Amino acid sequence: MDKRLLWFLGIGLVVALLVAGILSGFASGEPDGLERVSIDEGFDETAEDHPLADSPLADYAVEGVDDDRLSTGLAGIIGVAITLAVSAALFYGIRLYGKARRGKEPA
Repeated sequence: MDKRLLWFLGIGLVVALLVAGILSGFASGEPDGLERVSIDEGFDETAEDHPLADSPLADYAVEGVDDDRLSTGLAGIIGVAITLAVSAALFYGIRLYGKARRGKEPA
């Protein structure tokens, strides 16, 4: 792989980790647009919990971590890591599929 591409990807990963790990702790705790509209229109009480509301990373926090900023930052870093792993596996699979298809085509 080209060194410039590796540098670009590495810098992008560092920026994503910094934003997710540090800046996310400073995000507003106020309701987002959809939640604000539901409050303004009076149907916020009818909302039901998502089936994964009890998951370890629910509500942008890591279960068991008491410090809110640390919990949010860790959840962001874990999210970046999971996204990176899934996308890398997907692109690797696509690459293997492409190589296999080229091997089967007539010359």
